[in-house]
Amino acid sequence: MLNVLRPAVSRVLTPLGRALADRGVSPDMVTATGTLGTVACALYFFPRGELWWGSLAVTFFVLADMLDGVVARARGGGGSTWGAFLDSSLDRIADAAIFAGLIFYFFDSGQRVLAGVALFCLIAGMLVSYVKARAEGLGMTCDVGLAERTERLIIVLTSAGFGHLGVPYLTAAGLWVLAAASAFTVVQRLLHVRRQAVPE
Repeated sequence: MLNVLRPAVSRVLTPLGRALADRGVSPDMVTATGTLGTVACALYFFPRGELWWGSLAVTFFVLADMLDGVVARARGGGGSTWGAFLDSSLDRIADAAIFAGLIFYFFDSGQRVLAGVALFCLIAGMLVSYVKARAEGLGMTCDVGLAERTERLIIVLTSAGFGHLGVPYLTAAGLWVLAAASAFTVVQRLLHVRRQAVPE
């Protein structure tokens, strides 16, 4: 849904991508660094209740998800099959760390309902990605969805960060909205694939 912003963001990141490529940094190194940074920050800040600083730190490293493609192009290529596979696989690890950190925080602070909602968001987010990967593996398309990864990260990081600064009910509202949007996206993608697999 927000993929229309990718070209503009890529143009902003291009100078940095070229500088990294000139210094011998590979796209895979950028991808791995972004994931490691995201996992470390999410599992350090979120369980401690430092949701604002955690959201800022995670956002910084999540940007590497777009920078790796810029580095690939700066090195004269459009990315490799291995790079695409690695990027997609590490995205799942990063997402799991973000929600795991929040689940630890909610559970430890006695917010059991929000811990459950965050767990649902994690599972639904994984299903959103799995349905698309499975469909494409079977030769079908699945480029639809209300809440793709970018949207999900924006919602969870914004609501967690600003909610911790004192905006009333923002964190809870963000998680409930994300849960509903993720569930809707799973159904949306399943129906899209069914229309291809079982034509009327």
